[in-house]
Amino acid sequence: MWAVLLNGSKVEGGDWRTENSRFLFLSEKLGSIMTLTETSIKKMLPTTYVRSFVAHEIFVATTYFKNLKPAMDRYVFRDGTAKTLMSLTGTIPVTFSGNLYNIPVCVWIKERYPQAAPICYVKPTPEMMMVRRGFLSGDGQVILPYLKEWKKGDCDLIGLLQVMVAVFGEFPPVSMRPFPEKEQGTCYTRDQMGILFCFYPQEMVNLSNGEMKPTVEGFGLFSLLY
Repeated sequence: MWAVLLNGSKVEGGDWRTENSRFLFLSEKLGSIMTLTETSIKKMLPTTYVRSFVAHEIFVATTYFKNLKPAMDRYVFRDGTAKTLMSLTGTIPVTFSGNLYNIPVCVWIKERYPQAAPICYVKPTPEMMMVRRGFLSGDGQVILPYLKEWKKGDCDLIGLLQVMVAVFGEFPPVSMRPFPEKEQGTCYTRDQMGILFCFYPQEMVNLSNGEMKPTVEGFGLFSLLY
């Protein structure tokens, strides 16, 4: 199958792809079949971590929460200092009122883990907005008793994620943004032409037949012959 794809033949679904599209398609396919192992995770971790222990914890967590992906990234602390830390970014499944939702989160694992608790954030997408909760700070940081009372041996990464799922299922930390109301336009009449002009953002509608027509960015025009 890969030889066929690489030589430019038809790919799945019968579509023909450009070279770039075929490369992206192959990357997605390879990414979907490549699974994380404790060894591959351990290689990502610098020696400042307890590498074998942390790699095992991350492997277990990503086995249960398959939408979380590990990555080394830059974390900025509240005092302005920055450090490259291991993170788990993605979504965790939460059931609320009988429906399943994927809540976007980021869990930062400190170098002192498991002695030190992870730092957790809810990361709403542009379509979402944060819901004010007692366990959320203004910037989305998750503040739970499980984290405040963190104790090595009693607390771990998978336990933390399970607590977050339970709490978010009772009190969802995000909601979808409401659709914006259509902005009102400004209208005036040109008596000489007998046309009513109304300016609206980003679209033009001909009121005589209701047809939508594009116009220059930032303005629109309603016209009606009478």
